[in-house]
Amino acid sequence: MPLPSGLVTCLHQHQSSFMVKFQLELLFHIIGIGSASGLIYKGDSVFIISDSSNALFEYNIKTQALEKTSLDGNPITDNIAKKAKADYEAIAHYGDDFYIFGSGSTPNRNKMVQVNTQTQTIKTVDLSYLYSLMQSFGSIKPEDFNIEGVVFTGEQWYFLQRGNGKSAQNGIFTVNGKNLENDFTVLYNAYKLPKIKGVRSSFTDAVLVDGQLYFIACAEDSASTYDDGEVLGSLIGSVNLETMKIQKTLQISNKQKIEGLTLYQTTTDQLEFLLCEDNDTHVLESNIYKLSVRK
Repeated sequence: MPLPSGLVTCLHQHQSSFMVKFQLELLFHIIGIGSASGLIYKGDSVFIISDSSNALFEYNIKTQALEKTSLDGNPITDNIAKKAKADYEAIAHYGDDFYIFGSGSTPNRNKMVQVNTQTQTIKTVDLSYLYSLMQSFGSIKPEDFNIEGVVFTGEQWYFLQRGNGKSAQNGIFTVNGKNLENDFTVLYNAYKLPKIKGVRSSFTDAVLVDGQLYFIACAEDSASTYDDGEVLGSLIGSVNLETMKIQKTLQISNKQKIEGLTLYQTTTDQLEFLLCEDNDTHVLESNIYKLSVRK
């Protein structure tokens, strides 16, 4: 059941061009989901994926009900063994369709699952060819490849490569085409993200807001896309999609591994996002936070 909204942290910072004070609040504590890795706010629900499960979760904010949809036709498993899991790390949506992506960090993590929430139809797409071309195009070794965020505009896809491997290669792939299997073009932009406590941060998710790609990045003291490390904090930033340059960044936590980002509300001068935290444990509990920042 949800906990009452409680202030987790409130900091005042001026960093880069973010002239902000921000607020990070615990909004929901959901029992039944572990290792949350991405989320979408739509209607009265928050749709959540977990990198250790084969389910798409829907948490209804009004009724507090939690529903699960199997992404592979098999019985839902909440804690799949690390070597066997599909490692769903990114979720995007357009219209009634949700797109859930494996990270590509191992050969069995190269799938995209498309779920239509109206017809309840599920389609699985093999992204092995796309991911191999991304690795070649970005000069990223297979062991350093790790897709953690995807945004879809209806015409273009933006894939965020998390640079938490030895080479620390953060980047954004822009993909255009009729489909993601064999008819597309790829562009790549590399980024050097800020350090937190001496460790380079790396992309974990993104969302499109008014022509800006707002992203979350986390600093984790590990040189592996496979093994977890000590979490040193997370930051938010934005990329101008016309120039593909980072506009601003702001550290929002010194201890949390924020892995999911979705737009909640927007006003004239403020943006409100929902965030999810990957606790890297087998405990089936997830915290959903509300982050408020000035535009």
